Amino acid sequence: MTDSLLEFPCRFPIKAIGVDHPDFQPAVVRIISSHSGDLAQESISLSPSSNGRYLSVSVTITATSQQQLDAIYRELTAMEHVRFVL
Repeated sequence: MTDSLLEFPCRFPIKAIGVDHPDFQPAVVRIISSHSGDLAQESISLSPSSNGRYLSVSVTITATSQQQLDAIYRELTAMEHVRFVL
């Protein structure tokens, strides 16, 4: 059993920051939705860096377990263009 400070299910924001590459945002959304189901457009927000080199993709999901969150974080951190996942 994994100890968690969260009570599931709960709303949970995930932010991936990476190189602003054409494949970055679609890949982040694809990975998260593969673990959480279809995402409403309003649950996704994008924020480019001031110099335009990086992009932040924030997605709020209904998390169902710590294992689900761990799997999402593992896949996102393995992506080529990702620099940080929060």
